[in-house]
Amino acid sequence: MNDVVLYETRGPIAHITLNRPEKLNAINTEVVLELNRRIAEAGADDDIKVVLLAANGRAFSAGFDINDEIEDGTETPLEWRPVLKRDVAMTMSIWSCPKPTIAVVQGYCLAGACEIAMACDMIIASEDAQFGEPEIQYGSGPVTLLMPFILGQKKTNELLFTGDKINARAALEAGLINRIVPRDGLDAAAEELAMRIAPTPLAVLRLTKLALNRAYEAMGLRTAVNANIDISAILNGANTPEQQEFDKVAAEQGLKAALAWRDARYMVGSA
Repeated sequence: MNDVVLYETRGPIAHITLNRPEKLNAINTEVVLELNRRIAEAGADDDIKVVLLAANGRAFSAGFDINDEIEDGTETPLEWRPVLKRDVAMTMSIWSCPKPTIAVVQGYCLAGACEIAMACDMIIASEDAQFGEPEIQYGSGPVTLLMPFILGQKKTNELLFTGDKINARAALEAGLINRIVPRDGLDAAAEELAMRIAPTPLAVLRLTKLALNRAYEAMGLRTAVNANIDISAILNGANTPEQQEFDKVAAEQGLKAALAWRDARYMVGSA
């Protein structure tokens, strides 16, 4: 039985939970496929009004599993494109889910995981949550380009060019998340918000969600996301000296050593 993504329904709420806590819920191929399946299941169930997307352990997710990418040996733009297209399709399936979705975030919420959270309609975060898209520090870039539509141009530029992380308070001030709650009250706060939404008839929720999504898509969100797949494939396949060195250190000394090498270049604490 597949248990990297857990699924449970409680009344009108579907609970979808990332379940690789020993890996900081890093998103590998198995997680992508299972998350896709569970989002579709919740969307098709007429007994479900709201979807909560959470994670077990001390982090929501550190992003896509770098070990997975290294082991796959994906290098050229032609090899990267179908991988990125699959990952974007998963994230956008959350965006397109016909039910309101709420990300429930603790600890790290980085890179592809930050995109998953942004694809949700709302985000509730604990006080220890950290958000960011540090892909540029790996010689890569964001795949599902949602951040410009969530944060606007200047803050997005700052975060994507530096790869910096921001804490929950900064994320709230920037408009990335809806509220901050104590860690031990995170699940209860998410459930309470979901239950405030649940009395609304399903047809009304569906149409409201459709109207909101169409408003953003009229501003070019989906066009930007789709166009970015090609750019990301070229970027990931650029094979710069820095990318080559990161991969070499990872292969010879392990991922932890490669992350330390990367962090030394940017003078930041290890992620």
